Amino acid sequence: MSISIGVKTLEGVFDLQTARALGVEGEPIFYDDSKEALFILRHSCAHLLAQAIKLLYPDAMFFVGPVVEEGFYYDFKTAAKIGEDDLKTIEKTMKKIAARRIPIERYEMTKAQAQDRYADDPLKTEVLSRIDAEEVTFYRQGDFEDLCRGPHVPDTGFLSNVKLTKLAGAYLGGDNSREMLTRIYGIAFSSEESLKAWETRMIEASKRDHRKLGSELGLFKFSDEIGGGLAIWLPAGARLRAKLESLSFAAHIRRGYQPVRGPEILRSDLWRKSGHIANYGENMYFTTIDDSEYGLKPMNCVGHIAVYESQTRSFRDLPLKFFEFGTVHRHEQSGVLHGLLRVREFTQDDAHIFCREDQIGEEIEKILEFIDCLMSGFEFTYTLTLSTKPAKAIGSDELWRRATEEIEAVLKKRGDYCIDEGGGAFYGPKVDVKITDAIGREWQCGTVQVDMNLPERFDLRYTNEKNERARPVMLHRAMMGSMERFIAILIEHYGGELPFFIAPTQVAIVPVREECVSYAREIAELLTKADIYAELFDRSETLSKKIRSAEKLKAPFIAVVGEREKEARAVSLRDRSKRSEETLDLGAFIAKCKEKNKERNAFE
Repeated sequence: MSISIGVKTLEGVFDLQTARALGVEGEPIFYDDSKEALFILRHSCAHLLAQAIKLLYPDAMFFVGPVVEEGFYYDFKTAAKIGEDDLKTIEKTMKKIAARRIPIERYEMTKAQAQDRYADDPLKTEVLSRIDAEEVTFYRQGDFEDLCRGPHVPDTGFLSNVKLTKLAGAYLGGDNSREMLTRIYGIAFSSEESLKAWETRMIEASKRDHRKLGSELGLFKFSDEIGGGLAIWLPAGARLRAKLESLSFAAHIRRGYQPVRGPEILRSDLWRKSGHIANYGENMYFTTIDDSEYGLKPMNCVGHIAVYESQTRSFRDLPLKFFEFGTVHRHEQSGVLHGLLRVREFTQDDAHIFCREDQIGEEIEKILEFIDCLMSGFEFTYTLTLSTKPAKAIGSDELWRRATEEIEAVLKKRGDYCIDEGGGAFYGPKVDVKITDAIGREWQCGTVQVDMNLPERFDLRYTNEKNERARPVMLHRAMMGSMERFIAILIEHYGGELPFFIAPTQVAIVPVREECVSYAREIAELLTKADIYAELFDRSETLSKKIRSAEKLKAPFIAVVGEREKEARAVSLRDRSKRSEETLDLGAFIAKCKEKNKERNAFE
């Protein structure tokens, strides 16, 4: 029998305690692994974590403990030095508390009363300073209570399937000028089976970690001397990037896009005009040149607006499709940097389509068809999410309404989609593409954004059929999104065994002995002429060692050539995907490589 732990309404998720106190009625939320149930469960586990810490470290003071994408965490400080080994003790204490099935009670007091209570606690005083309300809520479980608006499960007995995952440092409020707190992360599910399944996925994910595979395959590296979040692309990684860009470039040209290039640094006046400084300035880098302030671009849109403004436009010109592999810079906190997935400099396969308002639906459909081609080519399943107006936004409600309705009309025709209320860009609503990889993880990648605000701010015009000046609409669009992030996802999706058409080393050629090296070089030259990258393993090593080195590169094909193959003008081919071996004459082998190079081209 299902157990209810909360209710869901149009206003959001409420726990049973709040629903009773406020008389809220809605759709029941059952104790399972649904999004809403896990939110309640994991929020409660953050309090369970804090209670266990308080038992073990009585001097501990707590800041905030939210639910995040990877589970939950709590930031706190204590005089004790906590290490990774202490997580086991804390987790064991959490499970003991959970087993007691302590009721979780909600109560209220005035903000002034709470400030008096926490007068000697600087962290909770900080939390209270951020609350704009006269009344605040607390949750009590046994001898532990915490300032919190909820939601929470009815008692700690629901919290037995919990695991602490990592220990980190975090600046107070994310401000690197303030003190460093201790942060402990955890995960929780409604059943032991779900937790074990998650642990199995994490073991598999660790094997596929793009940072580990990127190092092993010689794709990229990071250096503290260069700076955090700045990737250094090694030859193999640069080949992978170049393949993706080359295929993407050709696909864009076939679909009527025009390549453009904007500067990486623009005067700050333009970023003020666009609204980026007011709405995104904390993520930007600035410098002064000739007494004028400039900003490194966090997005490519302003440069593409300048391209549009470069000449007079007519309705006959629209839609105009500009694209660029544009490098952008964003100020990420050091604590969130994570390999290629979260960097400070990255390249977007960015495009901006300038069109009439009556062309929006058709252009969105074309973009989604392009995205579908890309995702199916890389064997991703994906979902679409409509993200609506955020609290921090520019433009009138009317413009936002019209833009949102245009997107929704397309999505309704396509079928299933989700809505993320308040998740839009500051200049317009958007469709976010969330892909699911080989081990079931979800990633945010491409996006399509409908913008009626920047064309208005920059007074963009075209001449319509009546010879009158009219306002275009601007569609912001990225397929892969960040190239760095997409490559990280591809590496983990395929476990490093990338498809032939983008593999940085497509063929590893292994001569059995010195006498076969000249024939191996001839094969490499023929493959190079066919636009296929081959790497020659001709060092003075044993055959088995050369083959092991070739296998470490995860090349799709390994071609072994000995005296017999040299005499017969053939190769002994090892096919990674089929885990098979066969002997082919040289012509058939080259033809097979050419055919494989065209197979499953994700941009066709």
